[in-house]
This record gives sequence, structure tokens and C-alpha cells, in this order.
Amino acid sequence: MQTEIIRNAHERGHTGVKYTEKHLQDYYYIPKVRQKVEKIISNCVHCILINQKRGKKEGLLHPLQKEDKPLHTYHIDHLGPLESTNKNYKYVLAIIDAFTKFVWIYPTKSTTSAEVIAKLEIQKAVFGSPFQIISDRGTAFTTGDFADYCAKEEIKHHAITTGLPRANGQIERINQTIISVLSKLSLENPNKWYKFTNELQQTINSTYQRSIDTTPFELLFGTKMNTGGLDKLKEMVEAEFQANFEAQREELRKHAKQQIFKIQEENRKTYNLRRREPKSYRVGDLVAIKRTQYGPNLKLKPKYLGPYSIMRAKGGNTYDVVKEGNHEGPNFTTTCAEYLKPWNTMLEL
Repeated sequence: MQTEIIRNAHERGHTGVKYTEKHLQDYYYIPKVRQKVEKIISNCVHCILINQKRGKKEGLLHPLQKEDKPLHTYHIDHLGPLESTNKNYKYVLAIIDAFTKFVWIYPTKSTTSAEVIAKLEIQKAVFGSPFQIISDRGTAFTTGDFADYCAKEEIKHHAITTGLPRANGQIERINQTIISVLSKLSLENPNKWYKFTNELQQTINSTYQRSIDTTPFELLFGTKMNTGGLDKLKEMVEAEFQANFEAQREELRKHAKQQIFKIQEENRKTYNLRRREPKSYRVGDLVAIKRTQYGPNLKLKPKYLGPYSIMRAKGGNTYDVVKEGNHEGPNFTTTCAEYLKPWNTMLEL
């Protein structure tokens, strides 16, 4: 009878271990009651779906491997929708080179794969195609057309885990800068924001960045950007820098790579202080997945959806999961250990 007694005590208010145990001790003596209460609560379907995960968040920071050459890997993302313009621009497509941090900013009318491919073709005409593109799972990057384009150009496309923006952190950080500066520049005419994208791109690429210890423009091209208003002395100094750049190119790039690794290690240590090793799951395990999208009238909805079963374990503590049964949620998705809970059927005590 212990299982039924403990379950009934817990379901009076779906209380935690402490209060459920205290209520039981007022009326019953059950050996090893705490372990049995913990087991019952860990298998309560209502608590699995509604409660937030407690304690340190799972998932450590795993910095991406950086190539020591420019234009190898692009981070790419859409920003918007923004204030509609008379040219029907509503979004910004931002592209950043992973090594040099060089940024391209394109106003776009939509978030379709056709517009993304058109902008990449502009990039290709000047810089060629990258070897790798990292993006989120937006519709522009998950279509067959985009997959065909990447295959044709021999580009490896890596789509980050849904609901995990830190996996594409470089573009997320530059998005914050773009929206903040565009807002200030277009304060008087919000629907004219697209006129400032070229100026903003120039400013970002000519600004010193701590992670590479130089400016993106200088790391990519080997000379300082002419931003206007240069006097005679500055032109002479830049000419000297240009003359010496060829000899210094490899040393400059080596220094930039070391600086990137240094910053990544600092970020990893700081980030992991607040994290713990994630729980491992095996193929076939039943789990609940975190609801990652909210909207009107969803605040009181369950925070987790399930059950799902693990189809495939991927690198970086990410998993492919498939829906089991008939319930709310996608039929198939990719998620990470941080957003998973075990879905255990009730076991005998």
C-alpha cells in the first residue's frame, strides 16, 4: 500500500519531497520514506510536464573549433521584423566571418531561402563561398533549395539546436549591436533604418575587437579602413602598414587565433561555474522536452511536452527525439540535455 499512500499524499497539491514527507510522517511510519517519496515524485507525469528543472543548469560551454584563416566559416541569421520601409524592407540578414569577425549587413524584404541565396551569391562574387555555414533552424535555412545550394557550392551547413541561441553566439551578439545602433540612427525616421546599414557595417568592421585584438577589416585585408577625414600623416602611416603587412600577415593571424582561444577559455571557465555535467540519455529512453516557444494564452500551459523517445544521440549533448502517443508538440525535433527530463513509468518501490 506504500506506493498508493505516497502518491495520494503527493497529489493533494503536487508538493515537493520535503512537504510530502512531512505530511506522511504525521500519519504513517514508512521505512526509508524519503527515497520512496523522491521516486514517486520523479515519476509524476504532472510534475514532469509543469515544473521547471531545479539546481544548476545542465550543459557546459563547448567553443567551436576555429580555423586559422579568414572566410572559412560564416555565422548567419535574420533579424526582425523591423519597421517596414517604403522599399518594403522588413528584415536584416547578418553574416559574420568566424575568424576575422568581419560583418556583412543586408536589408531584405523577407526571410526566404531565395533572398539568402541571392545575398550569398553577392558574397561569392567577391570572396568566394565559405567552407561552412552555421545558422539556426529558421525556414530560410531548412528548405530543400538552401540544402541544394550548399551541396552545389560544397558548403557544410550546421544548423544549431532549436531554442539554444548560444550555439550561434557570435551572430546573436552582433544582432544586439545592429538593433541598438540602427534604433539610434533612425530615431527620427524609423522607417528609414535601411539607409544606415552600410554606415553601420563600415563602423563595425573598422572598430577594435577584443577577441581578435585588432579590427576585422585590418585582419581580413591587412590595412586600416579609410573611414574619411584622413590627414597626410595618417595616410603615410597607413602606407607604411600596407608595405609591412605581407611580412606580418602570418604572424598577425597567429596572434589573432591565440587571442580567440584565450577569450574562449575565459568565457568557458566563467560560464561553467554556473553549470553541471548534463544527464546522459540512451536511444529508446522516454523523456519530456521543454516548450521553447511561447505566445498568447500559453503562460499556464505545461512547461514540458511528452512523452518523447530518444532516436539518436548526437554530439554536444544533443538528441533527436520523436513523439510517442498523441499529445501536444512536434512529431520530431532536435533538442539538448538541458531541455530534457526523464519520463519514467511508475516503478514498484
